[in-house]
Amino acid sequence: MQARFFPDAPLARDVAARFGTPCYVYDAAHLDRAADAVLSFAAPFGLTARFAAKANPNRAVLRRFAAKGLHFDASTTFEAERVIRAGVEPSRVQVTAQMLGEGIERLVAAGVRVTACSLAQLERIAALRPACGVGLRINPGAGSGANNRTQVAGRDASFGLWHEQVSDAAAIARRHGIAIRWAHHHVGSGGDPAKWAAIAATTLSFLDRLPDVDTVNLGGGFKVARIDGEKETDLAAAAAEAAGLLRAFAERTGRRLRLEVEPGTWLVANAGAIVARVVDVVSTGRDGHVFVKIDAGMAEILRPSLYGAQHPIGFAAADGARPLGAPQPLLVVGPCCESGDLLTPAPGDPEGLGHRTLPLPAPGDLCVIGGAGAYCAAMAARNYNSIPAAPEVMQAADGSLALVRRRQTFEDVFRDESC
Repeated sequence: MQARFFPDAPLARDVAARFGTPCYVYDAAHLDRAADAVLSFAAPFGLTARFAAKANPNRAVLRRFAAKGLHFDASTTFEAERVIRAGVEPSRVQVTAQMLGEGIERLVAAGVRVTACSLAQLERIAALRPACGVGLRINPGAGSGANNRTQVAGRDASFGLWHEQVSDAAAIARRHGIAIRWAHHHVGSGGDPAKWAAIAATTLSFLDRLPDVDTVNLGGGFKVARIDGEKETDLAAAAAEAAGLLRAFAERTGRRLRLEVEPGTWLVANAGAIVARVVDVVSTGRDGHVFVKIDAGMAEILRPSLYGAQHPIGFAAADGARPLGAPQPLLVVGPCCESGDLLTPAPGDPEGLGHRTLPLPAPGDLCVIGGAGAYCAAMAARNYNSIPAAPEVMQAADGSLALVRRRQTFEDVFRDESC
């Protein structure tokens, strides 16, 4: 089980005093440990570990992972450009995208690897004749996810080439005289290594029709436990399952496939937190609820509203002297004019209310939201209600804090409007 970065009261007060609220905080030491764990993933014929940049594309995070030796997966051409501009060599970047946007020709010429996700994409990339060959994302027909919104394979998902079209893809590659060098799947977010391996075995079965493949990318989706009671992927067990599959494939075919994995959440989720401030406490009566309103919500963390995701939440007295009130069932909500701006939904149900029994804070006290390193700053409802985007701060191993993304000014919110 990963350790979880959760700022204590002194650190939360320091962040609030120096950078204001709300504010994202990332722990560099946690990022380093997570990178080391993924890089130790046992693979019998070689490993490339990629960070799924969409989870947290802050330049400080990208550079830290690059220095550790990670490669990168980008979900758009824009994301690939962002990684490269952070100082990463193009050859360490791979694009696996629903849409091949502008600049793909320039990226290919620079050495970026591209994984085709459809027959039309394969035609386009093959025509560019990349020196490194091309990859193929295959939809193996089954997915894995906590809910339909995080399941990205199977008949109900548009991601990747439907497995029945693999022979068509091989024919396109032959016609263009280009090698399909790697096969890829990503089936969603889950925690069961056995289920993950079963789907991986299905993907490997398609490679008899792709004789040039020398690398298989089994995606990411390794789940982390943000709160107690959640199941976390056992990386060692997942590695053992993958190693067994690759050895069996080698024995059957004589082909020793390099393994790629591309975690996002697993690397960064529990390395981040949000420090916010309580702005109000209201009640809807004896048969109602006590709502704690904070200055962070959908504009900073969308996951609870979108998925019913659970994040650890705690409060700290603003001055460190006055105690918080007695614990009681509370609902924590954000400042947006939207009933969905709820930080404590029922587990897996964004429509439901999930009370947390916590000490009662007062306006002005601080709130810490954990598990906020992945898909929070990257996926927030940015500027909803015209709220300026929150800053991001990195805590170094010695405890010092550095600003790695400034807070937007109000003028930044509408600066690009043309009239």
